Amino acid sequence: MSVTGLPSRVEVVNVGLERFETAVRDQGAPAVGVDWRIPAGGDLDAVAALARLLGPASGRVDAANAEVISRLDRGVPMLQGVETAGDVVGGLGDGMILHCGPGIAWAEMCDPLRRSVRAAVVAEGWAAHTEAAGQMVQAGEIRLEPANEHCTVVPMATAIGPSAPVYVVSVDAGGTTAYSSLNQGSGAVAWFGVDSDAAIERLRFLRDALGPALAQALERAGPVDVFSLAAQGIAMGDDVHMRVQATTNLLLRDLLPHLVRSSSARIAEVADFLSTNHLMFLNIVMAGARAVAEWASEVPDSSIVTTMARNGTTYGIRLAGRPERWFIADAPPVQDALYYPGQGPDTSAGDIGDSAVLELVGLGGPAAANSPAVAGFLGGRMADAMAVTAAMGRICAGTSSRFRLPVLDNAGTPLGVDVRRVVEASITPAVNTGILHASDGSGQVGAGVAHAPAECFLEALLDLDQRLAED
Repeated sequence: MSVTGLPSRVEVVNVGLERFETAVRDQGAPAVGVDWRIPAGGDLDAVAALARLLGPASGRVDAANAEVISRLDRGVPMLQGVETAGDVVGGLGDGMILHCGPGIAWAEMCDPLRRSVRAAVVAEGWAAHTEAAGQMVQAGEIRLEPANEHCTVVPMATAIGPSAPVYVVSVDAGGTTAYSSLNQGSGAVAWFGVDSDAAIERLRFLRDALGPALAQALERAGPVDVFSLAAQGIAMGDDVHMRVQATTNLLLRDLLPHLVRSSSARIAEVADFLSTNHLMFLNIVMAGARAVAEWASEVPDSSIVTTMARNGTTYGIRLAGRPERWFIADAPPVQDALYYPGQGPDTSAGDIGDSAVLELVGLGGPAAANSPAVAGFLGGRMADAMAVTAAMGRICAGTSSRFRLPVLDNAGTPLGVDVRRVVEASITPAVNTGILHASDGSGQVGAGVAHAPAECFLEALLDLDQRLAED
């Protein structure tokens, strides 16, 4: 039965609740959904701050952001070599351990990070075994400081002391240099929260065999353009965070002639290790991202995030022009995850590591759309990986001119997380990451995509609003 005056065909544009859109489609009618949300979730203080930062203060902030984006996009991080951390990392002295994430007391550290710190103390030769190492830290005999505050970044639960080898990456245009540890590889290793004798021996291997061999090879090869390799890796299916296999292979191809000419007596061991470590490039590109972000962080009045790091207990960000101030929230679980058999959310530690710096320069989550490996952690569909990139696009102030996504007609990856957009849209950065066991020291139990907590972005927004109001 038809009713006079009513249309025989209905097409719907739905704003808000997805269930209305779904109900229309279920009845055979076309519907277009608009993902609209109440700005800042209706928080009145946040809405007022947004009104100022997107209104009267927008010219000042946008100008600063344009310079930050420019630096993030045109900074060229070059891998210079491998050195001993205590010789090159500023402020790293005897009796000090650098760890991932914001600063945290020993009593508040999650179990995987505690284990990694203990392993590092033993590897330094400051304690004979891990129990004694823990007692030294608890007694205050070992100083614990965030690696980020020393222009250093370390992945997952990594902790390093002054004898550890580090990559040295510099950006000539900005005069900045950053450092990162050497990747420890897979298995029962300290960066996965394992403090066994084998894990400690792996740290010694990095120091005594791998570090010297790579230092020699890089000295012969000359500086390596880190982001140029990353751009090639994206075209080969890497997101250059969760998956770095293609980019690692590109680097090893370039270093191979120099490695085989090494004078190291342990070069065969080094070759065996490198042939099985598909994550080698991760630490290098992290240092590259940190060096570029350090240059960008010098710009005042910006709403762009230039530090994003987690220690398994807390999650911290810092804004350009505000490097001395951390904005802190609780570290979340990894929400979109695949677990090893017998593992799950109940056995998993919170989000951890400094590798989230990659999401700030257009890698990781912003590059998810082109990575089948990332799609596998989101249900297996490339559309789900594309959705991660699209969501990052909504909260970023620009796009990369060098990191391009073939699957999206070579569009640039989203670049420069803007706290104004994060708070307004109630969308936080998606970070591709591994998952560690919460308590038993067994190491990695899965991987997935973690979504940053909103609280630290809101705090940063309110701080920026107050600072600009006071100037």
